Amino acid sequence: MVRPSTLNRLSELAEDQWGLVTRQQAERAGVPQSTFDRLAADGSILERVAHGVYHLAGAPLSDHLELRAAWLQLAPDTPSWERTLDQGVVSHRSAAALYGLGHLPADTHEFTLPTRRQTRRLDVRIHRRQLDSDECIQLRGLPVTRPSRIASDLLADHEDPEAVANVVADAVRDVYDYPARFAETLAPQAARFGLQRGGGLAMLRWLLELVGDPDASDWIEEARQSLGEGSRGARPPGRMNA
Repeated sequence: MVRPSTLNRLSELAEDQWGLVTRQQAERAGVPQSTFDRLAADGSILERVAHGVYHLAGAPLSDHLELRAAWLQLAPDTPSWERTLDQGVVSHRSAAALYGLGHLPADTHEFTLPTRRQTRRLDVRIHRRQLDSDECIQLRGLPVTRPSRIASDLLADHEDPEAVANVVADAVRDVYDYPARFAETLAPQAARFGLQRGGGLAMLRWLLELVGDPDASDWIEEARQSLGEGSRGARPPGRMNA
């Protein structure tokens, strides 16, 4: 018979992790391996979602469950609330899908880490980059790159510019990020597309023209005024939860 204290420990872990718990987290919390194996057996209270990641019976099933499980696998012994950006940030197509921006399929779970990292999962892709804290937010409980960083990363990854333009337009329209910030972040990509080196404003204008958004001229003017003041432009709040 499983002790109530064991179930309480698992419930406390899963409560703030969308009903999920990893084997390593349970062991760290003092749950014996034999007990965990028994609870993870067929028909018991733990259902396997991914290697080493389990869903606690009775907990609601969260959105983007497979993405969340893949993120937990990046640092399986560390609870979600103790993690730092260096332990993995949702990025690229996965980040766009989490926001609901654009129309790019996100069949592969994409993360950015500051150091090289290998994975055996064919549906997980790791990008290497040192991210600044102001390039990321918390969205639906996950660390995720801001839309301006997403757009620049997607272009650097040779995604279709029109598809990236839809991400940009959706993000500005829904105020997930601001035109001036897009202009700054996209500036390093300008020369590759035949624009003046460092021409972030021209890069933003070109992308918005690809999708023909009726508010594009207003957004360009907003970016021009913000950048003309010598600032980085207005930014969205440090944390957004949806």
